[in-house]
Amino acid sequence: MRTFCHRSALAAVLLAIPFSLLHAADTLTSQQQEDFLTKAKVTQSKEAKKGVTGTLRVSLSDGALTHEASVQTIDDYKTSFLNEIGFKDTYKFNIAGWKLARLLGLDDMIPPSVKRSFDGKSASFTWWIDNIMMDETERRAKNTQPPDQEAWNRENNVMQVFDQLIYNMDRNQTNMLIDKSWHLWLIDHSRAFRVHKALKDPSVLKSCDRNLLAKMKTLDEATLSKELGKELTKAEVQGLLARRDLIVKLFEAKGDSALFDRPKRN
Repeated sequence: MRTFCHRSALAAVLLAIPFSLLHAADTLTSQQQEDFLTKAKVTQSKEAKKGVTGTLRVSLSDGALTHEASVQTIDDYKTSFLNEIGFKDTYKFNIAGWKLARLLGLDDMIPPSVKRSFDGKSASFTWWIDNIMMDETERRAKNTQPPDQEAWNRENNVMQVFDQLIYNMDRNQTNMLIDKSWHLWLIDHSRAFRVHKALKDPSVLKSCDRNLLAKMKTLDEATLSKELGKELTKAEVQGLLARRDLIVKLFEAKGDSALFDRPKRN
């Protein structure tokens, strides 16, 4: 099964990080995390134990803080692959996923990802989430139930809306990470952002966060081209907007009973 760097570590012992450094990392804003990912020096790297995209787990240091990141350099395009016409698998979509999440108020569910060079190749550097206790595969295998089922369902519904919006081709259970507070984190968007103007599976859209729906309505081509234009083509932006229109129409038809308020996570 194709996996992301975060996932492979779930099957192994996490690298030891001093508590003081971990605490400092946890207090950074997302902008500070972006700055760190962009500027900090790579001090160590190792290949992921699983996966087919050449993902690496690297240690970064700026002299004051040491933290880890996932690095992908994959940038593949095929006319036809895996029964898909116009197949793309690219590090650029990890960055686009983060930028879009920031526009939509989902920056507490998706980790920051920036573009920088690694071994002479363009890459995405994505913030490593430290306090992960399991992924969705493990949760289901152990039949572990969340302490707050309603909150868990809401975060899963947010995921479904986001994945339909970006036309995610690869949301498997190993890239659904669960932290120690039972919050869901979404990683690996390298096979998303298709040009299709229809939804991948509208039947999964059961309910939506009001704030997310409101922010989706504000998206336009000018904003997306400005914010995501380095990662997405014009056709990919237009596909995203067409899917947005369908999602908005669907939930407006469902009415207020299909909406909820997701509290901002710490």
